[in-house]
Amino acid sequence: MINQELANIFYEIGYLLEIEEVAFKPQAYEKAAIVLESLAESVAQIYKKGETSALIAIPGIGKGIAKKIEEYLLTGKIKDYQELKKKFPVDIEGLMAVEGIGPKTIKKLYRELDIRNLNDLEKAIEEDKIVSLSGFDKKTEKNILESIRFLRKNKGRFLLGEVLPIIRDIKEPLINLKEVRELDLAGSLRRKKETIGDIDILVISNKPEKVMDIFVKTQGIIKIWGKGKTKSSIRVQPGIDVDLRVVPEKSYGSALQYFTGSKEHNIALRKIAIDKKMKLNEYGLFRGKKMIAGRDEKEIYFALGLAYIPAEMRENRGEIEMALENRIPKLIGYNDIKGDLHCHSNWDGGKNSIEEMAKVAINMDYEYLGISDHTKFLRIEHGLNEKQLSEQRKEIDKLNSKIQNSKFRLLQGAETNILKDGSIDINNQALKNLDYAIAGIHSHFKLSKSQMTERIIKAMKNPNIDIISHPLGRILRRRDEYRIDFGKILRTAKATKTILEINSSPIRMDLKDTNIKKAKLAGVKMVINTDAHHKNHLRFMELGIAQARRGWAEKKDIINVHPIKKLLTFFN
Repeated sequence: MINQELANIFYEIGYLLEIEEVAFKPQAYEKAAIVLESLAESVAQIYKKGETSALIAIPGIGKGIAKKIEEYLLTGKIKDYQELKKKFPVDIEGLMAVEGIGPKTIKKLYRELDIRNLNDLEKAIEEDKIVSLSGFDKKTEKNILESIRFLRKNKGRFLLGEVLPIIRDIKEPLINLKEVRELDLAGSLRRKKETIGDIDILVISNKPEKVMDIFVKTQGIIKIWGKGKTKSSIRVQPGIDVDLRVVPEKSYGSALQYFTGSKEHNIALRKIAIDKKMKLNEYGLFRGKKMIAGRDEKEIYFALGLAYIPAEMRENRGEIEMALENRIPKLIGYNDIKGDLHCHSNWDGGKNSIEEMAKVAINMDYEYLGISDHTKFLRIEHGLNEKQLSEQRKEIDKLNSKIQNSKFRLLQGAETNILKDGSIDINNQALKNLDYAIAGIHSHFKLSKSQMTERIIKAMKNPNIDIISHPLGRILRRRDEYRIDFGKILRTAKATKTILEINSSPIRMDLKDTNIKKAKLAGVKMVINTDAHHKNHLRFMELGIAQARRGWAEKKDIINVHPIKKLLTFFN
């Protein structure tokens, strides 16, 4: 939790310094923020090992920023940050979330219209004040208003990738208690939804008072909503509520099933129970007063005549009918992936060298890692041209000769850009020289449904393009997906044998679970990638696998479950 808190502060300091037109420092704070949120270890634990020296040893953290981290760890605040906020009293985080608004725009809105937050911005649009500013027109105004409404619709929800590190910090002191015999997550977090409203934890314990005492002392706690013998509720940074319930052992399975949900799934199960003259609730499955099942979750499903349904599938989207016929798919497992094909290196603005990325992949027992840097259209990302791709190939070949691991291989791909007319920004000969080629949309998101659909279809018809990256183009809690005819996209993907990406980045999770299911049913192959821009982002693979499971994907649907030889044959 502390890593993300500091990362958010450093992002904001960077934006505030950019507003003040300070040179170089904004980039240093942004780099520090990216490093912090990528760390697998808590910065507080790192500080304990060697104080400021240990912090400076973190790549990307200089002496000045290390001092600010130390100040925050010791006092809970950063004086320079507080002073900057006084000078510029606006909701930076809220306004920056609006698509198309950056630090310079925020400065203009504040200086000329005294706009400090989303409410002020929305009111100014309603009063037609925005169009009076230079650089703004009715189209800009409309796009901003659409973005604000999208943000309000998603308010109060947290990204799965944000919540998982938080829950691990909460679980660790509880799991280590001898008084805790069993502990499980429930709710939307157990179902691995891409955004989470709150966190539910279930526990078996003979001494619940001790468990509750530890729980209400959780690191990062903001408020204790209530503390009881069998249930306590708290709020932790960044504002998410956590409920802990101590459940009787005999009812643990039924409670886990009930609190996992979804609501629609549970209603359907209760109807089946009623039809069988039984009653299902959080305490167990009963026939009259006799308890039929309750200790184990699987017993509940079996007693109702269903196959066990994995938590990720429980949304009442046909899984119950499948379970009644014993046809639940064997979902892809969390250890089935053999490699990641969408990773960025320091060749295009990523934070790590190709060799550093490879070492992490080897430690993850991958058989391959695909370096897919951006290409030349994305100048802001230092996109590579044809000559640079050729030079990068030489480095990858050298590294493959150098790496002392006969089971691992680096591959060269590229994340090319689908231009407005559907053409690719790299010539076909350069694409042919790659092991595989990815194409993605990184501009012109507001085209009509037919224009955007035909744009993607033209790219898929290029025989050198193998994968479409983040096919919906959404950024969770910030930008809605662009409009496309997904059925038409699937038909073309099937005909051209183009692979659709499930992007594991916490802010993307793209494809959506419902689209994954459609792709599976259409016989379109998919790939789970992390889109890693830092070596620590490779761990995001877990999120993409969860998303694939929510879309009912099996190993046969995902190409990077294949070993290297079969994968390359597939591309060829």
